[in-house]
Amino acid sequence: MADHTILLESGTNELEIVEFMLNEHNEKGEAIPSYFGVNVAKVREIIRKPQMWKVPNAHPAIAGMMKLRDKVITVVDLATTLGKSVSCLAPDRVIVLEFNRMMIGVLVNGVSRIYRISWEQVEPPVRAIESAYVTGMVKMEDRIILILDFEKIVGEICCMDVLHEIGHDQLLEGAILDRSRHRILVADDSTFIRNSICSSLRAAGYNVEEAENGEEAWNMITAKLSHCRSTGTPLRSELDLLITDVEMPKMDGLHLTSLVKKDDVLKELPVLIFSSLATEDNRRKWKDLGALDIVTKPDLPNLVKIADGVMN
Repeated sequence: MADHTILLESGTNELEIVEFMLNEHNEKGEAIPSYFGVNVAKVREIIRKPQMWKVPNAHPAIAGMMKLRDKVITVVDLATTLGKSVSCLAPDRVIVLEFNRMMIGVLVNGVSRIYRISWEQVEPPVRAIESAYVTGMVKMEDRIILILDFEKIVGEICCMDVLHEIGHDQLLEGAILDRSRHRILVADDSTFIRNSICSSLRAAGYNVEEAENGEEAWNMITAKLSHCRSTGTPLRSELDLLITDVEMPKMDGLHLTSLVKKDDVLKELPVLIFSSLATEDNRRKWKDLGALDIVTKPDLPNLVKIADGVMN
């Protein structure tokens, strides 16, 4: 997992995923694995299941607490979260994830390997697949790997505000700033996150358009650019700001940012990256791609403040 940092700074539209399994019984009592994936950039380490302590009155999907060196972290029973039946083999591995400035463990039956793939191979989930916790799927030769929305999972199970609400004083300020004349495009594959961002920006007074991934956002941007060129109007008449996630099917936010910044006209478009992977190290790398600023996902009010700074 040593070279995944290269993917977070180059805009190559590639990622590495850790494939892991949950096992269920079939009618014969045999273990049938389901395959899932998570971005390597979120994986702190993978360990054998340690001693754990129960948490009184906790959510049913919280398996307990464990000690990891100098930290005590919550461990999630992923099978319970996804509504799986009781496994014929008890989970014996814990994937320790770190994102949104927090750390959490996830119980799984096994970790198989790491794949390096293009985001073009990650397809949006069909409605019939799994649940609202799935943000993408990768079709391999003999199986399908489902990419899970761990921000949503953790937010619901641990009763945490994955996105802090925008303050009432900022809503009042919107009337003074007249945000209604500004247009923002938000690209995020998570319906949960995208709805939260867009509803807050709209509540603040901005005109907001939505894209489910970087490819859709790029098509929308180039269509606006073509319209501006044919009418002789400036790009700011169509779009003032792009806010993009990093992890998205078809095209990730880093590749989207690099495409924008390579165009002679679009390079003036401000780009904010809104990501759970926004560590200090990644912030420096992503600014080198041309991003105006980087905001971690819990910090929604700061997103509005930055947008205000761009517009005024």
